[in-house]
Amino acid sequence: MNLKYSKKQLNILFLLKLRIIVKNSLSWILILFLLVSLLNNCLNSKVQKEINQKNTFLDNLRKLYSSGDSSQWPKPVLDPESAPTFVEIGHLPEVEFPKDNPYSSEKELLGKTLFFDPRLSKSNQIACASCHDPELGWGDSRTVSFGHDRQLGTRNAMTILNAAFARSLFWDGRAKSLEEQSQMPIQDQREMSEHIDIAAGKIAKIKGYEILFEKAFGDKTVTKDRISKAIATFERTIKSSPSKFDAFIDGKPEVYTNDELMGLHLFRTKAQCINCHNSGYFSNNRFENVGTSLLGEKGEDLGRYAVTKVADDAGKFRVPGLREVSKTAPYLHNGSMTSLKEVIEFYSKGNPEYSQKRSTIYEGITLHSQKSGMVRMLELSDEEISQLEAFLRTLSSKTEKITLPELPK
Repeated sequence: MNLKYSKKQLNILFLLKLRIIVKNSLSWILILFLLVSLLNNCLNSKVQKEINQKNTFLDNLRKLYSSGDSSQWPKPVLDPESAPTFVEIGHLPEVEFPKDNPYSSEKELLGKTLFFDPRLSKSNQIACASCHDPELGWGDSRTVSFGHDRQLGTRNAMTILNAAFARSLFWDGRAKSLEEQSQMPIQDQREMSEHIDIAAGKIAKIKGYEILFEKAFGDKTVTKDRISKAIATFERTIKSSPSKFDAFIDGKPEVYTNDELMGLHLFRTKAQCINCHNSGYFSNNRFENVGTSLLGEKGEDLGRYAVTKVADDAGKFRVPGLREVSKTAPYLHNGSMTSLKEVIEFYSKGNPEYSQKRSTIYEGITLHSQKSGMVRMLELSDEEISQLEAFLRTLSSKTEKITLPELPK
């Protein structure tokens, strides 16, 4: 049966079909809108839940770490080799002075004066303070220091800040006390290049020193032993003031940002910095091999081996304290790293040593650098590296202005 429609009827039919199509389309659009809204609400709920969980986690960490009781802190992640000597991070203790070199303000003043006096050097131009400048974090901000006749040293000048808490001095630990340490730069040919007896003789001829020695030791006699004791006494007083970290753990939770808080937590857990950098001094006072000795290469440094002659000590260096670390760049024994970020990235990657930089022949003995098992890949994210750096900066205190002494004449 053939159906014939008029033009008017066809137009009506077309409009009816179009209406159905539009109606169906609107229905689908409505359905899609509802689905998108539902998914968006679910996503927002998930994100909000994650944010709430993160905030709850941070609030809990903040409460624990700022409680004033380190026994409430989360358990640190320690390697088996570090556990026996581990001491929790915290405040610096009081400085202890040796029984054979007790503190007195008069001896401190004498030591301070000698520390800044270049007449202890052969050239009369280099003082202890030349490499340990109070305005440069008690270092000199150089990769290695200039010494006598502009000779370059072989290692980065360590800060003397908090040296009172070090059990041995220098990167290789060759000095067992600050008294012993204080004479070594004076006599080192690359540094002050003076014989200690000649240095003591020069100081003895300066009339203005007589009253300082008499007040410090009871009479005017100048000896190399008294010079060492006075300088050591002054150096023991160079101690960090309380930092932002100290305020935070003492019950002031508001002083830390979330990044600083997470940096502290990472320091004790995932990043495992606390294996070596622990106690209030932020050092375990041991010698560790982090794979920077470059044995067999230009810049080779035998490290602790040069002192002990024990093969296992090849490539080991003293673990420095981290207080004031943001002021004491460059870093490592050779001053090869200029920023905290660079150092953190170095440890995050586990410092993959090249095999050709692991051995050398020294005085007929083959030595190998065995990197510590505690130095391994950490795979820290960029955010975690930034958080660790933020925390490390909280270990620095306000720089205290030092009044320079008037040198005796």
